[in-house]
Amino acid sequence: MTHQDLARRGPQDDTAHDRPELRRALQDVVDSGFTGIQLRVDDSRGTWSGAAGSSVLGEPGAPSTDGHIRIGSNTKTFVAATVLQLVAEGAVDLDRAAADYLPDLAVDPRITVRMLLQHTSGIFNFTGEIYGPDAAVEGGVPWNGLTMVRGIPWQGKEWVDARFRHYPTEELARLALSRPARFEPGTDWSYSNSNYALARLIVEGVSGRSLADEMDRLVLSPLGLTQTSVPDTSTLPVPHAHAYYRYEEDGQETTVDVTAQDPSWISSGGDMVSTTRDLHLFVSGLTGGRLLPAPLLAEMLAPHPPAGYGLGVFVQDTAHGTLITHNGGMGGHGALMYSTPDGSTTLTAGINYVDDADQSLGAAFQSALQRLVDVVFGGRETAPGPTAPR
Repeated sequence: MTHQDLARRGPQDDTAHDRPELRRALQDVVDSGFTGIQLRVDDSRGTWSGAAGSSVLGEPGAPSTDGHIRIGSNTKTFVAATVLQLVAEGAVDLDRAAADYLPDLAVDPRITVRMLLQHTSGIFNFTGEIYGPDAAVEGGVPWNGLTMVRGIPWQGKEWVDARFRHYPTEELARLALSRPARFEPGTDWSYSNSNYALARLIVEGVSGRSLADEMDRLVLSPLGLTQTSVPDTSTLPVPHAHAYYRYEEDGQETTVDVTAQDPSWISSGGDMVSTTRDLHLFVSGLTGGRLLPAPLLAEMLAPHPPAGYGLGVFVQDTAHGTLITHNGGMGGHGALMYSTPDGSTTLTAGINYVDDADQSLGAAFQSALQRLVDVVFGGRETAPGPTAPR
């Protein structure tokens, strides 16, 4: 048995290659309030995988180190890669008006495909928009000290009770386009799931095929991803950790297992399912240049201020050098995806937790996540970050 074979079996089977610093970082995540976490690290030392916490709330047994997880907004990176492959084939032009590809929708003709992938379109987020605490916006209500303009139900008992409702992507797009834009196209940046719902419709419109089929042809199959899907069912493949949602009604807290849910409510803003293995193969293959032509990869990794967002990825300048990343959460499941710009070191993880309307785990998790990133990327020699195309 080779070292790589031992590494793939996981540290629980090969204590000689264990990495206690990673185990401690995993426990930090659980101690911050999360139910469970599964982690995979690929670097110069090989492949390490481990897990901590529980797969099922209140029961012993850690999540599988390669269990299926709803990856939330990591979906956007897959969708962006699919669109860019269509750009490479000449079927889509990044700087052409999105309206040209969506003649049946009232898309502002100033909005380009690039703006959708870059979140610079200004289109209303169909899951709701958050403004400053004193913002005077139509339909705004107080939320966590800020002002929210509601979109579709995605929180509280209302969402729990309706979590098997099916939303056609075009319905979500029409809702978004019926609301006032957040800003003039191309003048600012704001994260919006609506952008990626429209990107999905563009893929399906130009190809005449479903997003799932086109993504399989252009992204999943070329990189050997066999455990990743754009789901059309409410259930998850086995094995998987369980996801939960907590809400309060009449002073009583109720926690519900929401592992099974119809993910169409988020559409291609976050509906995909994957594993830590496939997320590694995807992000390392993408950043390592094994998927997109070099000029398009450079455009994808060119950060746009103020958030440092490229086309479907965050490009972060950290104490450990530039990292390419996208994380996501979706109703009690979450996923982490980090890579060096050359794909030589990656961190991929799946998290299961008890979600709630107040997103109460956010602050504690950020601290634990930072430690995890520090442990994985802190000891390496940093590679130069991506540069913007000239």
